[in-house]
Amino acid sequence: MKSLTKNQEKYSLPGLIMNIKTVGVVGAGVMGVGVAQNLAQTGHQVILVDVSENILDKAKHEIRNNIRFQGFFKKSDTTETPDSILGKIEFSTNYKILDNADFIVENVTEKWDIKREIYPLLDSICPADCVFAANTSAIPITRIGSVTKRADKVVGIHFMNPVPMKPMVEMIRGYHTSETTIETAKQMLAQMGKECIIVNDSPGFVSNRVLMLTINEAVFLLQEQVATAEDVDKIFKSCFGHKMGPLETADLIGLDTILFSIEVLYENFNDSKYRPCPLLKKMVDAGLHGKKSGKGFYVYQ
Repeated sequence: MKSLTKNQEKYSLPGLIMNIKTVGVVGAGVMGVGVAQNLAQTGHQVILVDVSENILDKAKHEIRNNIRFQGFFKKSDTTETPDSILGKIEFSTNYKILDNADFIVENVTEKWDIKREIYPLLDSICPADCVFAANTSAIPITRIGSVTKRADKVVGIHFMNPVPMKPMVEMIRGYHTSETTIETAKQMLAQMGKECIIVNDSPGFVSNRVLMLTINEAVFLLQEQVATAEDVDKIFKSCFGHKMGPLETADLIGLDTILFSIEVLYENFNDSKYRPCPLLKKMVDAGLHGKKSGKGFYVYQ
């Protein structure tokens, strides 16, 4: 196994639980691209899987651009080129190549009907000791574990966007998640140069149970014409010192993902406070998904 960089040494654990060399990343959307890039940049062999070659070609292009862009803002302790980093990532539409993966990070759309079909497939392909990490915004980890034959090896890792630039993640312990799985996931994060905060399983966990309510309420303010998007965000940045306002954050995450997450919270808690704002639904229906579509609450090039 490659020697750790200075940043990785800072967060490394005293004992290696398992030798994590090959990591499968399922889903090549915004988060999957970030996870795959971060893993490749920290010396892992990555298998990035999605349903179409077009999605994978776009992911390859985005990773190349992200690496170049990242170089302007973050001093790197490696001299690797975009080509050498991309050389560590295998792009495929075939799930069967995950049969040698040491660890899986799943990043597919925040819809239970989609996730519940993927996990039994992964369960039948991946080695018995392979850990499954769900990079989900709101879906309970215990529910995900229930559709596998390895519930003790299922954990939640909620990466923050943009993944390569964020040193902290939220790790979620499911009802059956074992201590060995927790330590293995910590080890993989340490190899990526990241730390984690461990929380217990609940829909939305900590971060999104609070954040999604904040964003949804901010959209209600916009719908009711209490303030403009710019002024809502300016209040949070100027008065509270936030780096981004709630509507800017929504555009970065993706309005479709925000809506899916709010709907999961509404379904699980059956509480009217999670009722999605009609304006949010309308914008998602119109294809205004934020930064990734070029327009959301703001317009992007």
